[in-house]
Amino acid sequence: MALWGGRFSEPTDDDMRALQDSIGFDKRMYAQDIAGSIAYARAIAAAGVINPLQAVSIIDGLHKILGEFDDGIFEFKPGDEDIHTAVERRLIELTGPLGGKLHTGRSRNDQVATDFRLWALDAVKEIDELVMGLQVGLVEQAEKHLHTVMPGYTHMQPAQPITMAHWLMSFFWMLSRDRERLSDMRRRTSVSPLGSGALAGTPFAVDRDALATDLGFDSVSENSLDAVSDRDYVAELLFALALTGAHLSRLAEDVIIYSNPLFGYITLNDRYSTGSSLMPQKRNADPMELARGKTGRLIGNLTRILVVLKGLPSTYNKDLQEDKEALFDSVDTIKLLLPVVTAIINTLQARPEKMRAALDEEMLATDMADYLVRKGLPFRQAHHIIGEAVRLSATHSLKLSQIPLGHLKELSELFEDDVADVFNFDESVGRRKAKGGTAPEAVAEQISSAKNWLETHEL
Repeated sequence: MALWGGRFSEPTDDDMRALQDSIGFDKRMYAQDIAGSIAYARAIAAAGVINPLQAVSIIDGLHKILGEFDDGIFEFKPGDEDIHTAVERRLIELTGPLGGKLHTGRSRNDQVATDFRLWALDAVKEIDELVMGLQVGLVEQAEKHLHTVMPGYTHMQPAQPITMAHWLMSFFWMLSRDRERLSDMRRRTSVSPLGSGALAGTPFAVDRDALATDLGFDSVSENSLDAVSDRDYVAELLFALALTGAHLSRLAEDVIIYSNPLFGYITLNDRYSTGSSLMPQKRNADPMELARGKTGRLIGNLTRILVVLKGLPSTYNKDLQEDKEALFDSVDTIKLLLPVVTAIINTLQARPEKMRAALDEEMLATDMADYLVRKGLPFRQAHHIIGEAVRLSATHSLKLSQIPLGHLKELSELFEDDVADVFNFDESVGRRKAKGGTAPEAVAEQISSAKNWLETHEL
């Protein structure tokens, strides 16, 4: 018997059922649906809607259904249009008409809102742990490369020397913001809508605060109209996952570039590389290309839910059925990506000799300007003079260090023999020791801060 069939004289058309039934994807919320029903059975028993023995019978039946799902033996029937219908139908099979009392004062509107929030909370915890694993991998790799000097880039053009540790740690802090977003949106997700009914609330004396506590929520919704239609938490989680994907994509892009033989700064482990069906020599960073590509999917799912939400009238509308596949897909996608990206970082092989060979003295042009600044010249003038020196070196095919001192003095009388000390990449890196800089001691301090951050940021 359909949950809503009494009003209608004809059965639902098969094509209509194919369009509207959600059991094909919302069945993955079976554990949350049953947990919500167990808590609700206790709540309506406390409210006097059912007696304690009836509550025990209902709860026993729900535990049996949970076991059937867990064991993979639950049998779906043709009338099971969604997970709520399937569970209630099976409960009535097990307990008779008593099972039909469970839905007293409850609607599928507040039921699905509860289930999906519980599912999202579980997903947030899983994802947070996976992101943390990648952060740990980045820190461990960075500790190995405090003194590994490599080219740094802006606009993908050679800029200044940095350390590999500093490069790796830049992604740690991106991911720290991702985890902070997950933590922040978790607070707004952990709000129980159960007891809101279809839209107007329940007429029974259900203790919604106790019900929320029973389910592990932090608070209860303040307005039943809002509660059944609020999907802000879905949009927020989709945004958080899309931005995490964007950060993974940026990391992937660097790894793809730096592992290209033209750079050759790093090598991916064979387990996380692929070859070509035609060209025997190929070594492709395919997992990182997938990380880059699947970010488009994550962004698309965010756009999808925002478009669904933007024109809805008040309270629940069937459009909201579109929220689940988008979030399921994004969660599944990020859970596929993170373990592989983490493994790639954990097994990454650096090639310091290639990084060193790619360093060019033009990257020390700013150090030359700083040299003049230390001798009293305003930076803007120093910048112009060193620009002329760079042009001079390019015109005469000389390294900056090969420009005769006499020629440099023609540009500024402040140049002395000690200008030769500028042309040392390790010293250049070492001078940038202010907090957040690339000097080994500054990065070591950064790594210490990162470890402290990890210890104090858990969901």
